[in-house]
Amino acid sequence: MAIQTPTRKPLPIEVRGSASQPLGMSATQFLRDYWQKRPLLIRNAFPGFEPPIQPDDLAGLACEEGVLSRLIVHDEKRDRWTVKTGPFDEAQFGKTPKRDWTLLVQDVDKWDTDVAALLDTFAFLPTWRVDDIMISYAEEGGGVGAHVDQYDVFLLQGLGQRHWAISDDPDAPLDFRDDVELKQLKTFEPTHEWLLEPGDMLYLPPGVPHDGVAIGNCMTLSVGMRAPSQAELTGDLADFLAERMPDELRYTDPDLTPAKRAGEIDAAALNRVRQALPFAAALDRELLADWFGRFITRYRNAQEPVASPKPVTPAALEKALDGGAGIVRHPYARIAWVRGRKDATLYVSGHAYECPVDLAERLAGERDIAFDRPPTAAEKAVLLALVNDGMVAVRKGRRR
Repeated sequence: MAIQTPTRKPLPIEVRGSASQPLGMSATQFLRDYWQKRPLLIRNAFPGFEPPIQPDDLAGLACEEGVLSRLIVHDEKRDRWTVKTGPFDEAQFGKTPKRDWTLLVQDVDKWDTDVAALLDTFAFLPTWRVDDIMISYAEEGGGVGAHVDQYDVFLLQGLGQRHWAISDDPDAPLDFRDDVELKQLKTFEPTHEWLLEPGDMLYLPPGVPHDGVAIGNCMTLSVGMRAPSQAELTGDLADFLAERMPDELRYTDPDLTPAKRAGEIDAAALNRVRQALPFAAALDRELLADWFGRFITRYRNAQEPVASPKPVTPAALEKALDGGAGIVRHPYARIAWVRGRKDATLYVSGHAYECPVDLAERLAGERDIAFDRPPTAAEKAVLLALVNDGMVAVRKGRRR
């Protein structure tokens, strides 16, 4: 009798979540089986979900300077798409058609603390991996067309319904249309389709073709991840190294022999080029970590914190902290840190600070910090530098 090898049961593409398990499973299982591997629809990921921002407030935000927003209108009869970028005038929203339009606002978590609080659900991911929460409001038929994203995204339905279609075909064509401003796919043949209700969430890894269309008035919250391309990483690393390399380090050829063919770049020359160019694999840990920490906390920042025009004195900060003051992180301050032999190096918006490990971890993980003990001298020094660089602000508190 032949012995059959047990086969693993296929992983479901749809599960049901709960208040205790928004992913419909443990974070460990999700990361092992789905993260960057396959899409997943989680029904009831946020039971009884109420959006933290209303459509009128979103439209108002799109009218503010410094807010990244787009208004996309689709002429279905002619299949024409128009894209306008903000900031918008309130009157423009009164001129929108009755259907087939979408308002997209990026970085809403930087402007609204209630929206930012949603990121706590995704604390199982490194904080520096999260990019932003983009919110879209669309009326009947609104969407951006079939497309692919090159980053992981969690699509949380906030208001109304949205019809989502995706293709998990690994051979799906990814050619773009050349007649629209948006990067839309020329061909899209879905393999799965769903109607999402408020609280439902769709996870998509990079490169999965998808298309979302509003059914009536709807709002969707997109939690997007940061995924720098290899070109961006290489370019930034090259700039980082170039700034730190002495001018005396150059291409050299002490082993030069008479040229055999005029103008030829021969194998020996190419070998010398390799020796002259540093590669990431050849960097020691400290240098590579220093570059990446600066890069990843500066990457794709729409705005940067600005240094305080009037520096806070050590005495003023100490008095505030002794009086029960806390620390609030600037909405655009991205934070990461690297453990050293004794303390950590804290990276904030491309800047590096020597910092105790415990404080570095708190600053990276909490937006609003209250101290249950007086900060140490080393912690006060870091906090003073961060306050004066505009990375954090002092939040007044009650005296202990």
